[in-house]
Amino acid sequence: MKSGVLGISAYYHDSAASILVDGQIVAAAQEERFTRKKHDSSFPINACRYVLQESGLYYRDLAAVSFYDKPLLKFERLLETYHAFAPSGFVSFLSAMPVWIKDKLFMGRMLGKHLAELGDGNAPIYYPEHHLSHAASAFYPSPFSEAAILTVDGVGEWGTATIGHGRGQEIEMLKELQFPHSIGLLYSAFTYYTGFAVNSGEYKLMGLAPYGNPDSQQTADFIEKIKAELVDIRKDGSIVLNMDYFEYATGLRMANEAKWEQLFGIRRRQPEGEISQAYMNMALAIQQVTEDIVIRLACTARQLTGSKYLVMAGGVALNCVANGKILRAGIFDDLWIQPAAGDAGGAVGAAYAFWHIHEGNERKLASCKDSMAGSTPWNDTAPRPATTMTSMPWPRTSPQSWPMETSSGGFRAGWNLARARLETGAS
Repeated sequence: MKSGVLGISAYYHDSAASILVDGQIVAAAQEERFTRKKHDSSFPINACRYVLQESGLYYRDLAAVSFYDKPLLKFERLLETYHAFAPSGFVSFLSAMPVWIKDKLFMGRMLGKHLAELGDGNAPIYYPEHHLSHAASAFYPSPFSEAAILTVDGVGEWGTATIGHGRGQEIEMLKELQFPHSIGLLYSAFTYYTGFAVNSGEYKLMGLAPYGNPDSQQTADFIEKIKAELVDIRKDGSIVLNMDYFEYATGLRMANEAKWEQLFGIRRRQPEGEISQAYMNMALAIQQVTEDIVIRLACTARQLTGSKYLVMAGGVALNCVANGKILRAGIFDDLWIQPAAGDAGGAVGAAYAFWHIHEGNERKLASCKDSMAGSTPWNDTAPRPATTMTSMPWPRTSPQSWPMETSSGGFRAGWNLARARLETGAS
């Protein structure tokens, strides 16, 4: 009988589900593709139904369900952080605690309630740590039998970045950077200050950076001030943030706007406000600082593991410009990045972590770099993402029957690319 493992990421942002059958990924999907709610954080019931259907399994057939982090360890971090920064953060504490006391402290019960909607079954639920889920999502689908593993994001339970070593079916975690010192949250603070939405607008900040002037004195001053006042960058890539400038640990905002305005000489840009050259230069400055940090981390990963290969995951691994700099620096012979590097990919990693680490099953090496391209071909009866946001009807015919060119400039080709496969990861 086939052995299935359902991986789940939920309740923060980018909820998703994935399924492994006999250790092989069969399907993965983000809930937003079905609900049309960008970065949907709700339990991914539609994604769960989709991946189960694609696998040909029922909920009762599953060997396990694996959730992408440890809720109680995350709660410990929240309590210790509020205690350390008290009396600051009291308003944030009052906002966060009711949700935890009512639901998140009883994650097993809450997950069980939603999983019951999938039908009869009683699969045990496992909780690998957040960054282990990221590490597993990066290493196990990769084409490497052995590799250094680098995960970088905002924060999981305590960890904000890790270096690990993957060999065969085993992952060894070697180093961890802990909250509140976070490369991802540093980048998100600049996302906030330049007027973009945190946890969704970071790609806009990266895209704004090339419009900055690298020869400008203002850009150079921004970089100098970031390194002198905001972040102490160590040789190994670890960082220490000056928390006088940040409010995310206990507040409801990312940054202390008054201190940032005094430091940089510009006010926080309002969302949808004019993007002046100063904000472009600021974007370039933090992008270059981030690249410096990530390259140092990559060098440390090479030194610690001796590996010729690197795999990456975590939200910061979506910074393709920084990734390109790592590859061109020649630190590693080759690089593989989890396409769903953010929390959505945690669903994939959670399933892999159970299968290989908890159960000790041997790993079947991916035959190609594109091992995550396991989306299913067109199926006219498959669950469909909602189409209520557009007047375009869902095509009822196979993509192979559609013309590739039309008088409207290739509209059908667009449907072919967008509808023939259900993608997962950043969009």
